[in-house]
Amino acid sequence: MSDQFETLAIHAGQQPDPSTGAVMTPIYQTSTFVQDAVGVHKGYEYSRSGNPTRTALQDCFAALEAAQYGLAFASGLAATDTIIRQFAPGDHILVGSDVYGGTFRLFEREYKDFGIEFSYVDVDDLPAVQAGLRANTKLVWLETPTNPYLGLADIAAVAGILKAHSSQPLFAVDNTFASPYLQQPLTLGADIVIHSATKYLGGHSDVVLGLVAVNDQTLKERLAFSQNAAGAVPGPMDSFLVLRGIKTLPLRMDRHGHNAAAIADYLAAHPKVSQIYYPFHASHPQQALARKQMRNGGGMLSFELKGGEAAARTVAENTRLFALAESLGGVESLIEVPAVMTHLSVANSPLAVDPGLVRLSVGVEHVDDLIADLEQAIAKA
Repeated sequence: MSDQFETLAIHAGQQPDPSTGAVMTPIYQTSTFVQDAVGVHKGYEYSRSGNPTRTALQDCFAALEAAQYGLAFASGLAATDTIIRQFAPGDHILVGSDVYGGTFRLFEREYKDFGIEFSYVDVDDLPAVQAGLRANTKLVWLETPTNPYLGLADIAAVAGILKAHSSQPLFAVDNTFASPYLQQPLTLGADIVIHSATKYLGGHSDVVLGLVAVNDQTLKERLAFSQNAAGAVPGPMDSFLVLRGIKTLPLRMDRHGHNAAAIADYLAAHPKVSQIYYPFHASHPQQALARKQMRNGGGMLSFELKGGEAAARTVAENTRLFALAESLGGVESLIEVPAVMTHLSVANSPLAVDPGLVRLSVGVEHVDDLIADLEQAIAKA
């Protein structure tokens, strides 16, 4: 098969149904499978352990991330949980300091109680990453671009630091904001890639699902054991919905990036806006890295208003096309104030988000309509 991304998105892991010739992967809405004899089956026994629709999704996703193996979970946080449960009390995990609030909550409110140590570092500061590593560091976890400040980590440079360190920690990258269309962290030296497929991979705000990609067989087997043993797996309908979403991922990501870039230019020139955060904009301090590491700037954009928190709330509550809602990555545009929504769990911590920050998930509507919507909302601030 071709190795072109657009072709893989439509065909990888998916063959016409052998019994009917159906072009689309069937939704195998079944909990169990008949066996030919005791212990003799066609590769499937019970849908927690494996389901053909989920297998097609896992194989397609692996191809998109240039990975050997893909694993699907009930949510992005279920995927995160499965990765962290591979570690033991006394292990240290170094985490990027700009991280999704739910990830921080899981680390600090759950796994810290089991004796796993977490510390946080600015991942665009390579000397700080080096200094943050310990003899017992077993994993480095980061997002790039980050949520919600759209900071970047030089994946290849971080990978080089970790490979040279005595503890040889695993390297996990949350690739949710970029999607595999914009960057493939495994090709840059990461060991694990994680997605909330709820976002860009699904693309239509109608499913909750998580995905993990790896190349190492032993690591894959450990994760697959936990996937089955803990059972936080997606159903076949959810797997089908993400497979369907993936087919248009390249088209959507091109439009998301086009729209977000235009909105970044508009906001950067607005007299009421004090700061924007968008990887491909000239104002971003890591623009050169973004253009080296990513295909386009993506659909996520954050900005701050000169009026602070009150202005941020006013804008978020007065848009008409941008829906005031959490999540991201759907075809429709969303707006939120992270400090009191997606990142409330990091309030009163060193990772706290400025209450005046507004985060946009820029959809695929006509960009002129989106800019007009922001204009009328900002005018009220």
